[in-house]
Amino acid sequence: MKFLIVGAGLSGAVVARLLAESGFACVVLEHETHPAGNCHTSRDGETGIMVHRHGPHIFHSDNQDVWAFVDRFAEFMPYHHDVRSRTGGREYRLPINLDTINAFFNCDMESDEARAFVEARRVHFPDGPRNFEEAALAAVGPELYAAFFRGYTKKQWGRDPRDIPAKVFARLPLRFNRDNSYFNHSRVAIPREGYTALTAAILDHRDIEVRYGCAPGAFRAEHSFAHVIFTGPLDAYFEQRHGPLPYRTLDFENERHPGTFLPTASVNYPEESVPYTRITEHKWFAPWERFDTTIISREYSREAGPGDRLYYPVNLTGNSERLSAYVADAKACAGVSFVGRLATFKYIDMDVAVALAMNAAREIARLARAGERIPAFLNGEFDTAAT
Repeated sequence: MKFLIVGAGLSGAVVARLLAESGFACVVLEHETHPAGNCHTSRDGETGIMVHRHGPHIFHSDNQDVWAFVDRFAEFMPYHHDVRSRTGGREYRLPINLDTINAFFNCDMESDEARAFVEARRVHFPDGPRNFEEAALAAVGPELYAAFFRGYTKKQWGRDPRDIPAKVFARLPLRFNRDNSYFNHSRVAIPREGYTALTAAILDHRDIEVRYGCAPGAFRAEHSFAHVIFTGPLDAYFEQRHGPLPYRTLDFENERHPGTFLPTASVNYPEESVPYTRITEHKWFAPWERFDTTIISREYSREAGPGDRLYYPVNLTGNSERLSAYVADAKACAGVSFVGRLATFKYIDMDVAVALAMNAAREIARLARAGERIPAFLNGEFDTAAT
């Protein structure tokens, strides 16, 4: 049995590798000239710095199965992600912690005092918060919300925070200690040679053939495969017959400077008067390397249009008629499965993408051996409604 996999990003690579290791031949079609998708990293020709071409990517997870898999293909270097936010002419630590609270309010509180201080500023909603703004006000109060979240959220999503679900804010931590780690996971790391090398190593197997530079619709001309695993945009598979699904895209403005530009890898700019959302300084992602010069990227968020690279799915309402129509179409298709963030229209971190792809590949292999039908979605993404 031979599988066709569309897309050589993390999801496609993981599925191909595990199917190949299960004894199945795989052909991977990729429209770019390299693997890794939005995780793509490459060295800047002038400075030699490894650049995260589509924004910062840090691998963080508590999932030991995921770590055991990716550790086979790259040397992962421990990394501490320290993020700042520049607002009101000052820089503060993110996520909001005890140092942030004391600096912002010009206080010198201990943990219990700060907890009570923020509690007194929280806004109570009798029926619970109904949207992002209310969730933020209920968590941190009006001052911290206005300074750190309101403008940034408007710029990132292009929507009023009152039109964004409350659950989006729930992902943002608030701490009453001095822990300035951006992530709460037990292990945080970055592959020494970058994500493109990692993904290429995953794809390096005698039963995997990778074809780069393919036209986006090239898979439609392939008819000799028992099953297709599609990792591209869900609406693209159906040629946007119901209209395009909404995405945000990013524009990057790169600059080179002598020395060092930022105090850390990423600085957010939440004020609406600043057109970009953040600045990234790439050499911070490789503290084991030393450079006398630097390269930075200013990041601008906007609505995706035809031909734009897709970054964040705008699936904020939780149940879109258009998405539901595509899901119904996908479930009615025989011979194709949809895997990965684009194909399932979900914003997921890299470790989750790997975990879901691992599960999908194992289930595909099991069903293929048993001669059973392989479903469109393998991780229960749309078992009830399109969410």
